[in-house]
Amino acid sequence: MKHRPLALLGALLLSTGLVACSSSGDGQNAGGPTVLDVWLMRDSVSDAFQKEFETGFEKAHPEIDVRIQIQEWEGIGEKVTAALASNDAPDVIEVGNTQVAQYAQSGGLTDFSGKVADLGGDFWLDGLAEPGAWDGKQYGIPYYAANRVVIYRTDLFRKAGIDATTIRTRDQWLAATEKLNRDGVQGIYLPGQNWFALAGFVWDEGGDLALQEGGGWKGGLDSPEAMRAMEFYKRLQALGKGPKDSDESRPLQAEVVAKGQIAQVIATPGGANVIAQNNPELKGKLGFFPIPGKTADKPGAVFTGGSDLIVPAVAEHQDEAYAFIKELTGDAWQTKLALAMSYVPNKTTLATAVASDPGAAAMAAGAANGHATPNTPQWAAVEAKNPIKDYMTAVLTGRDVRAEAAKASRSITTTLNSGS
Repeated sequence: MKHRPLALLGALLLSTGLVACSSSGDGQNAGGPTVLDVWLMRDSVSDAFQKEFETGFEKAHPEIDVRIQIQEWEGIGEKVTAALASNDAPDVIEVGNTQVAQYAQSGGLTDFSGKVADLGGDFWLDGLAEPGAWDGKQYGIPYYAANRVVIYRTDLFRKAGIDATTIRTRDQWLAATEKLNRDGVQGIYLPGQNWFALAGFVWDEGGDLALQEGGGWKGGLDSPEAMRAMEFYKRLQALGKGPKDSDESRPLQAEVVAKGQIAQVIATPGGANVIAQNNPELKGKLGFFPIPGKTADKPGAVFTGGSDLIVPAVAEHQDEAYAFIKELTGDAWQTKLALAMSYVPNKTTLATAVASDPGAAAMAAGAANGHATPNTPQWAAVEAKNPIKDYMTAVLTGRDVRAEAAKASRSITTTLNSGS
């Protein structure tokens, strides 16, 4: 992926020092426009897009001089936390969509609840908008999204007589994968601990990873819905040789797919580029389709990774910051950003903007059924321990699904309520 939103959850952030944000000391060039300091993340935008946006924005807002600083994902949590507590915070900050709650909890963010309609909030992707809210208020403004799709070998599908465009339901997907899984071909490469994929199946069944209950949280993996999702995952995972005790990064699944006769893998579209880089013979032989749903009327649920934009409550230039956010998250620049970076735009109404990019188009279709992890600052602690991964491996290696689901749910419940 061009950015790292799917790796933000559970990342162990390293401490970094806070650098001064203001370029001019008082945020104002002498006798000139107001200096607006902005933090965007590495690979959030290309150099070309950044230059084009800054030029266009400053032409439309000559009273504002935008100063964008590119930040690294590693250590950004502590850096943002320090900035929010300082008197020298940037005016606008890009953060991972699931990080908003932990920053909002401290009371250090500007509330945009009264601006939602003006920003087109009725059409925001739920997977960006929901984690951008906290305690009934909207602090994070959806910026862009990315999610997983199915990357498939067009040559292997053709040889098996399978038309990928006809795969609309999970049952059809299983049947096609079973047909592909023969004669030295793996039907799918699915590591046993791809909990993002499992989460999508849980949401499809009507369950959740955790639910609020009686003023606290309760792990949801032991619900009938979540256990049905795990049973489906087990059937799908068995149609290939993915390891049962590791995730997508151990080994890197794109490298595995590049080396073998593997018909499918669940990944972000950018994974296709990595596969082709590792095996140039596969260039032009990789296609995409949204993860299928339980029924044909909508694609499968997916975890929506991506970013929101926030404004520190202590930021000096609130009006200018809002003008910046309104432009960057508006339809015109969202369309340009999606095409430039192969992202999913922040609104469902803009899905057609990436129709010319097969991978991004499949991603956008799935994003319409996007979800986020439980909206609590404690979720990062759950991922640090990640009992979901241990649960998946236990079930895939033959242990009882009910007992293991109850065990994992108890762990999630304890962790989520430890900060209450």
